[in-house]
Amino acid sequence: GWLFWRVMACGRPSRDSKRQVILFILCVCVYHSGAETLRYSLPEEMERDSFVANIANDLGVPLSQLAARKARVVSEGNEQLFRLNQNTGVLTAKESLDREEICPQSDTCTLVFKIFFENPLQLIRGEVEVRDINDNSPVFPEKEMVLEIPETTSPGSRFPLECAQDKDVGINGLQNYTLAPNPHFSLAIGTGKDGVKYVELVLQRQLDREEQGELNLLLTAIDGGSPPRSGTAQVRIVVVDANDNIPVFERETYEVRVAENSPLEQLVVRVAAADPDEGSNGKVRYAFTQTSERSRQLFQLNPATGEIRVAGNLDFEEAKNHKMVVKATDGGGLSAHCKVQVEVLDVNDNAPEIALTSLTASIPEDAPPRTVVALFSVRDRDSGDNGRTECSIDGDLPFSLTPTFDNYYELRTNAALDRERTAQYNITITATDWGKTRLSSRESIFVQISDVNDNPPEFTQEVYTMSVTENNSPMLRIGSMNATDADAGKNARVSYTLVRQEGKEQPEVSVNAENGDVYVLRPLDYEKVRAFEVTVRAADGGSPPLSAQAVLRIVVRDENDNAPVLLHPPPDSSAAGELVPRWAPSGYLVAKVVAVDADAGQNAWLSYELAKATEPGLFRVGLHSGEVRTARAVTERDAARQRLIVLVRDRGQPSRSATATLAVALVDDFSDAFHQLGHDPASGQQPQLAEEEMLTTYLIASLCCVSSLFLLSVLVFTANTLCKARVRAELSPPSPSCYAEGDFASDGVDVGGTGTLSPAYRYEMCLTSGSGRSEFQFLRPVLP
Repeated sequence: GWLFWRVMACGRPSRDSKRQVILFILCVCVYHSGAETLRYSLPEEMERDSFVANIANDLGVPLSQLAARKARVVSEGNEQLFRLNQNTGVLTAKESLDREEICPQSDTCTLVFKIFFENPLQLIRGEVEVRDINDNSPVFPEKEMVLEIPETTSPGSRFPLECAQDKDVGINGLQNYTLAPNPHFSLAIGTGKDGVKYVELVLQRQLDREEQGELNLLLTAIDGGSPPRSGTAQVRIVVVDANDNIPVFERETYEVRVAENSPLEQLVVRVAAADPDEGSNGKVRYAFTQTSERSRQLFQLNPATGEIRVAGNLDFEEAKNHKMVVKATDGGGLSAHCKVQVEVLDVNDNAPEIALTSLTASIPEDAPPRTVVALFSVRDRDSGDNGRTECSIDGDLPFSLTPTFDNYYELRTNAALDRERTAQYNITITATDWGKTRLSSRESIFVQISDVNDNPPEFTQEVYTMSVTENNSPMLRIGSMNATDADAGKNARVSYTLVRQEGKEQPEVSVNAENGDVYVLRPLDYEKVRAFEVTVRAADGGSPPLSAQAVLRIVVRDENDNAPVLLHPPPDSSAAGELVPRWAPSGYLVAKVVAVDADAGQNAWLSYELAKATEPGLFRVGLHSGEVRTARAVTERDAARQRLIVLVRDRGQPSRSATATLAVALVDDFSDAFHQLGHDPASGQQPQLAEEEMLTTYLIASLCCVSSLFLLSVLVFTANTLCKARVRAELSPPSPSCYAEGDFASDGVDVGGTGTLSPAYRYEMCLTSGSGRSEFQFLRPVLP
């Protein structure tokens, strides 16, 4: 897909189909050529504007395309070393190239450049190798080297000499040393581990100061060029008198590490050489030898203490290692040598550099994701993690960075753009390296967003909740819905409508189409509808119009418009009859008033109170339970018939109430039975359990037997009655009946439920028959 985009960008629509085919083939060829690296070679010291290569021929691009696509060459770094002629396609060197100046620390010198095409965007990498020529002669640091050698030095002793320096590399670099013929010394040439040649004088025959006190030798350094170049230095040998002890270093090689940001005067290492001689022959002084001039500028050696300290600004990017030779000389002229190898540690002291190559100033807001906005490169001169970089975009912006090659990045869109939200972006690109102390640099890019009409209205809320008190007046305004549109003109004019849903009744609210005001059309009843929802659509005036929806939830607030309703005793009965035995103690449950309220909240919270009673001090009513209990023990002086009026009141404002009337009869039919069982409350003596235990057992057994015979008789009688039911149904008087739980349940009253009712109680009632009057003969709670 990317290749097709490039082809379409290359071959723009034209009336000439042949021209489209030619441009398509040309773009494919140029695209494939950009996937490789162009490599060229050029000797140093060539004249300015020297020919390097014919880019058009190497890429297979017609000359007309170079100018049409705005081809240009970009060199790495700040200095542009090459020039591309768009008319001829020839790449030339702008200036004469000196390899020793461009790449002083490298054996190979490769210059990297890039051919940049626009319309469509394309980068092609190229390399130019600058070949070395033999234009530098070997040079010794000093024209005269003086060696003081004791006459007692034994043959075979070696004396390091200053090495010559040759800026050329390879075969053109330093290759050999020669020494003028003499009877005492020969030359030994060797190569160190780092590949650097070193030279030493080898004593072949012992010296005699009395015979010859000084020797002058000619040392010649020769490179491998054609023709070869050479340099010479004078070696003056001073033969000193006998001194049988030479200084001895603690180590032959000192290896140390120092950070490149080390301050001046920081101690690097301290070399020490000991000489057991006394006097001046045992006094050792230190000096650099066989050390490059650059190392002498960066490090300072104390001749008396052997301390080597930082004397200049170390730069890891310039030189990673420094090798020095320290000579220790005693007062008798004897000397020893040690090597000091200093490794410069890289410090993250170079921030990344951002170079912007191409930028698109304005893009439409409906541009698809992955649209290229800009192209830039990042470079860090540090090494390792200190030179490893990463790029990021500050803030949460709809753009992303895509690495391409050679530290080049593309700035692309990664999401849909919205001009109404952000009309322009100030994109800050931060390039950060991976050093322990991370360094970074920033580059700001401004991008304009052109407008497209693409914004629907937006409600300020997804769900609007409005409340209204029941029994409201018609067409009551209860609130307003609001939707805004980020567009302008008619595209921002919003109208409101209710969304009609099939199968549902006409909504009881309406919405003003212009301003979104919400009106209730009819009075509402909380007991029928407590809440309902409708959907409201907001559409703009665009073509086609864009719209949005929100949910409108109407909550009906309760009003205290329902009075308590009595469930027990039923409100239609003239008076409910309750039986209380004469022995009833204080707290005896007489009855329970049960009521409910159709309202909610505190409008349905019920309280019970005794409004009127024949003897107010005899009974009390539970405030929240509605239970009617004796406030004291029943006495013989209390009237046999009592009438109670219980007031049931809710907590609404204003409160509503209802009354229940209870008729209570005080009876003493069962006092003897309770006295025989030892539960006579009037007795002042507690029965003796030990004496009456057997009697109680006999009584219980007798009662069980009598009950069993009674139940058997009832069953026989019932069977006989069923057989003659059709004949005697109309003539037989109703037999006594007991109403249990099932009969109460048939009334539709559940006194064991929740809500405003208290905990459940069961009652057992027996009614008389035959005389035409019905009243309670016995009522007591059936306790579990």
